[in-house]
Amino acid sequence: MKKYYLFILTVFFLAAQSCQVEKPWQPLFNGENLENWDTYLGTPLDGFEDLAQAATTEKVFSVVEENGEKLIRISGEVNGSLATRDTFANYHLQLVFKWGEDVYTRRNSGLLYHSFGDFGEALGTWMVNIECQLMHDRLGDTYLMNNTYCETAVKELEDGFLYAKDGEVKKFSEDHNGKGIKKGVDAENPLGEWNTVDLYCVGRAAVHVVNGQTVMVNTNTGIVEGGAIVPLSSGKIQLQSEGAEMFVKSIQVKPIKEIPAEVL
Repeated sequence: MKKYYLFILTVFFLAAQSCQVEKPWQPLFNGENLENWDTYLGTPLDGFEDLAQAATTEKVFSVVEENGEKLIRISGEVNGSLATRDTFANYHLQLVFKWGEDVYTRRNSGLLYHSFGDFGEALGTWMVNIECQLMHDRLGDTYLMNNTYCETAVKELEDGFLYAKDGEVKKFSEDHNGKGIKKGVDAENPLGEWNTVDLYCVGRAAVHVVNGQTVMVNTNTGIVEGGAIVPLSSGKIQLQSEGAEMFVKSIQVKPIKEIPAEVL
């Protein structure tokens, strides 16, 4: 009987240990091609309508080699979307990217999360989403496309709102205090260097971390429908082509149950 109890205790111990093992990263870029992604080309860049007419998805979104390493290249010559086919909820996503040399309008792109619906619904190109801004000098900002919504602690500036951990929590959407919230701190690396963006989404909370520094915490993410807030806590991931060349070294995701306390 004693051996039996020892066996049961051992089984429970091993089960508990296995539950504590961290889930592995799932690469969203396989290092070879874009077969797990959907692509879409939308509106032209202002002044570059000829490029939009000649653009193809294969030219705008491709895999290139640099120093023996395969990278995703997004040309930026037309507004477009590179979107996962899978939908994600309760996850930690990590994106490593840098800007290239080709600039048409400005170095602009975005990591679009909680994306849903059809391409073209948002600004004529993208699925409806919440954006972690990748634009140069605005890396980590929040932008709410169409009718998406969040609540964020902010300090009010003359030209908008700045994320502040100790600020006043306000509502944001096109029907509330606006669609944009500025990052709390500038953590972007110099042009030409790699940036690491960590996005933590659990339930209706989303945290933007740039090169190890928390720059934005959004809560109660949702959609405004008929004046009511409908919860939004999952969706596809999109990367934008939006005015300049950029490269992605890696993009990976893993499930999490809670957002780490050290990033809140």
